[in-house]
Amino acid sequence: MSTNLSAPFGVGDASFQAAGGESGLTRLVEDFYRIMDEREDAACVRRLYPDDLDESRKRLGAFLCGWLGGPRRYAERYGSISIPQFHTRWSVGEAERDAWLSCMAHAITKQGYSDEFAGYLLAQLRIPAERILQAGQRVCPIQPTTL
Repeated sequence: MSTNLSAPFGVGDASFQAAGGESGLTRLVEDFYRIMDEREDAACVRRLYPDDLDESRKRLGAFLCGWLGGPRRYAERYGSISIPQFHTRWSVGEAERDAWLSCMAHAITKQGYSDEFAGYLLAQLRIPAERILQAGQRVCPIQPTTL
């Protein structure tokens, strides 16, 4: 397949196809959670997940599938989602955001993606990661106490 004839990432299903479709995203998600389990510097974010990651894997894979222009598996299985609001149930700070992105960056490097797509994907993932951080800060403002 010639890349000259392909749509740019983010248009139609170009990103989904560049990620290897559903099987490619399954590999990415598996590597992501394995890396998170293995890295000591990811403990801050790993503690936010249940011990059994099966459901987390399914949800992330389903989300990425539709988010990258493929079938809308998350909506089919779980309904609609507001990514920032969904994550306000956990305390997500800069350390957790950075650890999550670092694990994802390492997982992306293991996929054999083109440099262009790997860079694009990580840049796109930074957007919801930042929104999750901001949503958590808005939900839990520090309230001064008066005595």
